[in-house]
Amino acid sequence: MNISVKPHPYITTNVSQLLLSSYWPLIITTLSIILVGLGLRDPWPADEPRFALIAKEMIDTGQWFFPARAQELYPDKPPIFMWSIALIYWITGSIRFAFLLPSALCSILTVYLTVDIAKRLWSKDVGLVAGWLLLFSFQFTLQAKTAQIDAMVCAWMTLGCYGLLRFCLDDGQYFWYLIAWFFMGVGVITKGVGFLPLLMLLPYWIYRFQAKQQQPIVNVPTWAWWCGPLAMLLAISLWFIPMLLIVNASDNGAYELYRDNILLKQTVTRYTKSWHHIKPVWYYLVSVIPVFWLPVSLMIPVLIKPWMQAFKALEPRVILPLGYVALVLVFFSISPGKRGVYILPALPVFVLAVAPYYKQLFKTRWLINLMFCIAGMLALTLTITGLMGVFNVEFMTRFASKLELEPWYFFCITGGLGIISLLPILRKNRLLAWPLFMSILWVTYSTYGYQLRNSISTPISIYQEASKYLSEDSKLALVDFSEQFILFSPYTIYHFGYYTTPQRQLLAAYQWQSSEDKYLLLEERLIDGKCYDIEATIDLGFAHRRHWYLVPKLAKKIGCEDSKYQLREYMYQSKL
Repeated sequence: MNISVKPHPYITTNVSQLLLSSYWPLIITTLSIILVGLGLRDPWPADEPRFALIAKEMIDTGQWFFPARAQELYPDKPPIFMWSIALIYWITGSIRFAFLLPSALCSILTVYLTVDIAKRLWSKDVGLVAGWLLLFSFQFTLQAKTAQIDAMVCAWMTLGCYGLLRFCLDDGQYFWYLIAWFFMGVGVITKGVGFLPLLMLLPYWIYRFQAKQQQPIVNVPTWAWWCGPLAMLLAISLWFIPMLLIVNASDNGAYELYRDNILLKQTVTRYTKSWHHIKPVWYYLVSVIPVFWLPVSLMIPVLIKPWMQAFKALEPRVILPLGYVALVLVFFSISPGKRGVYILPALPVFVLAVAPYYKQLFKTRWLINLMFCIAGMLALTLTITGLMGVFNVEFMTRFASKLELEPWYFFCITGGLGIISLLPILRKNRLLAWPLFMSILWVTYSTYGYQLRNSISTPISIYQEASKYLSEDSKLALVDFSEQFILFSPYTIYHFGYYTTPQRQLLAAYQWQSSEDKYLLLEERLIDGKCYDIEATIDLGFAHRRHWYLVPKLAKKIGCEDSKYQLREYMYQSKL
């Protein structure tokens, strides 16, 4: 096959033939970058220990329809993502391996869908460019290597967009229309926003209205369009209906609260009246896309004119992807609560609007030089920072103390390898600077970096220190706990309700601690000098940037009861 990329100073013909003539380089690179590091680290806060704990408890208790965190129902998210971790854990018996694999597999699927639909809409080389751009977009690969729900919901939403684009612009097969809606439903019971691909139908119908003279690919009766929502409801009902039936049959108040919370508070209320992550309306445009969508965010200025021409020419292969991305950004910008990962599902579709113009992008001198400079500056900064740490520069030592680890050799290795890889392409193939540097960064981070961070992102060291004072039969209670302290505990753990206020938990813990073999694991801020003798507590050290103490019964002071609180019995036992 003759590659349509003309040789120029920024990428040679040999490299273009290697990268744009065969799928194998992309396949091997995708699998290597996304899968490297599996099994080398434990779940890290904030979300990973929670999902791992819930999945583990599903296997231990056999309760799958109602996710629970240490026997307390978890109503914040539907269970699909936790099911996937639980299934892999049941097969492999390793939570270290199981908790990251769903995100990795879903990200690989997303790359495949992006490449395939770009190939169908444009050409094979455009499909390959789309795959390379997506793989080396910072936010995409970061989420592929993180056990959060967003990589999975991104895959389902990309599959929804894939089905709609195939149906509307490629082969018109009605099967793909139904598939799109079905996986929107799967996306809804993964994370409520899974329905967003239907926004793509708005620019499609506007295009159909404006392009009346063109023969549409889609030719189905009106009633057939309405079967799509039925397919989505079918997918949702696979979990939703059994959940409702169990709630109605149980006559259990906790189940009823779970149902109401997940159907209302975690959807409508969370969107319209968010109680955390409050950001201004321009947050995604100013703080997320410029950095987390690198390198494609750098290409936007070059593409404004070609996109305007495509809209004027009524080019649906550009109108639909860009229209969808714009509507997704508007949707999430309206809500007061914003997180950078929310707009991840728009990134694969955005790449579809960028890749067709790769020839123009590859010839834009300032763009290629800027990408090379950014990669070079990152590599140089890491190297210099690492060397300053190795030679004990004072302010770097203070920084390491605050960070609780010394990443200097990691910085030196990553930055040094980055510089070495960039030097040979200084004169030619400068376009490869970003993918080369990011490949090195992800591989070193997923191996050496994992080992460095794992020691400070888990409470393993705290439990190792506590084991010097506890027997196997000791009972340990947590107050205002984080999930990792239950997930990693080798002891029977008690807690007093995740949603109970810390003050009420402390009072309940004080009452609970009535025998010699009962201990509290508390961070420093929770130790009240009126109730406990600080001198009688046991210093366990630091973890998660907090100072932890083991509090035996001997540390209790008499008369710390507070009669104005009518305490309920918030007590759960978990041996995980």
